[in-house]
Amino acid sequence: MIEKIELQWLISFQAVYEHLSFKRAAERLQLPTSNVSRHVALLEQQLNLRLLDRTTRKMTPTASGKQLYQSITPLTQAMDDALEDVSKYGDTLSGHLKVIMPDLPFLAEIIAEFCHMHPQIQLSCDTQLNPTEDLSDGFDLIMRFGRGPLEDSGWVAREIIRWPGCVVASPELLKKHPAPCNPDELSKAPCITSLSVLQGMPWRFKGKKVVQVKSAYKVNSGQLARAGALKGLGFAILPLHACQADLDAGSLISIDLNDEPEDLVLYAFYSGRKYPLEKVRVFLEYLQSALANYRLTQE
Repeated sequence: MIEKIELQWLISFQAVYEHLSFKRAAERLQLPTSNVSRHVALLEQQLNLRLLDRTTRKMTPTASGKQLYQSITPLTQAMDDALEDVSKYGDTLSGHLKVIMPDLPFLAEIIAEFCHMHPQIQLSCDTQLNPTEDLSDGFDLIMRFGRGPLEDSGWVAREIIRWPGCVVASPELLKKHPAPCNPDELSKAPCITSLSVLQGMPWRFKGKKVVQVKSAYKVNSGQLARAGALKGLGFAILPLHACQADLDAGSLISIDLNDEPEDLVLYAFYSGRKYPLEKVRVFLEYLQSALANYRLTQE
């Protein structure tokens, strides 16, 4: 029977099964939605089975669809790994590198230069601050921020760059709210927090201390957090290098507490294999080398 089944049909079926959406599967595979739908229909026709029940509102796998997905996934992954392993023996680095990363200028320059150095690399890059688990499926590398202990996941985490932080406030805010002496006092003061990244509201300090703070200004942007702090909208945790000029000018004041806030860390996550794929390994090495030079310019 295998000679009557095309591999692309199985790949399309896998993507649709994982996303329960033809549109999202097509976006992941970079194919027209009509192609993905046709692949699944042809696979069902050849097997004489219904693999996915579709209505106008939702899609659910059938028992046959679940069994097929569980059976073919290890096989297609093994095939992909074998092809990746073989490709590393070529004279040039090649392949499809799929990345999610924050939309930061210095990262944009680094990834563009990497692709310029390796013209056989095909890049697909999505910019997300807080990618969800299902969005991460199918990507080779996920870069995102963390502060404090990482949650358990099936991904291998590698630290890329670390920024020490400090709690700051504007002189205007300190006229209304006296500077706290310890992290616990921050729970009664207005604070600036992230909206969804870095696990949202809690502030994390070294020594595993967590403080639940109040915030009327929640933003997923360091620039917006800094702007809010300068306007006196609340106490904020900012990377030291990002607010050093404001501290020197006196437009922000560093708050001396008993505990230091956890560092802001940019992590790279890749699939939980013993070793990363060659294209991922080479990119990570280049990324860390480039960011080492970037750090020196910030100091």
